[in-house]
Amino acid sequence: MPTKRELVLDGAIELLGTRGLRALTHRAVDESASMPSGSASNYFRTREALLTGVAERLEERDYTDWAALSRVPAPTEIDHLVAGLTLFARHAVHTDRTRTLARYALFLEAQTNPVLLESMRRSHERLLAWAATILGAFDADATTAKILADYLDGLVMHQLFNPTADFDPTQAMDRTVRALLG
Repeated sequence: MPTKRELVLDGAIELLGTRGLRALTHRAVDESASMPSGSASNYFRTREALLTGVAERLEERDYTDWAALSRVPAPTEIDHLVAGLTLFARHAVHTDRTRTLARYALFLEAQTNPVLLESMRRSHERLLAWAATILGAFDADATTAKILADYLDGLVMHQLFNPTADFDPTQAMDRTVRALLG
C-alpha cells in the first residue's frame, strides 16, 4: 500500500501527465491525489522539491514495472530481451501514457532547473548502470546499454508525439537489439 508521500507524488505525476507542468501547484496536487489541503506542501515545501520528488518516484516506479513486465530479472536470451523491451515500450505509450508524458514534461523543465537536471541525470546514470547489468548476460558494454536505452526513449517519444494506431515495435526492436548484441 502506498504511503501518503507516494500518494502525493503519484497525484503530481497524474497531474503532470494529463494537464502539464503549468498545472502543477501544491493545491492541484492535493486535489489530484485526493489528499487534504496542505498535504503536498507538508512533504515538499517548494516546487523544486516537488519536482525532484516526482523524478525520484518515476524512477522507482520504472524499476518496479520493468521487473513486472519482463517477468525475468535478467533475460539471458535475445528473444526474451526483445519481448521485454517491446512490452515495456507498449506499456509506456498505452497503459502508462500519463506517467510517460509526465516524465517528458520533467525532461523539458530540467533544462532550466539545475537541481532537477542533476537529479534526473543521477537517475539516468542509475538506469544505465542497471541496464548494463542486465545486458551483461550478452557481453554488452556500457556504451551498448546507453545506445539501447536511447533507442527505447526515442521509440517511445516518437509514438507519443506522432502516434500510429497499430503501434507494434517488435520487428524494429528485434532488429535493433540483434544489431547491437549480435
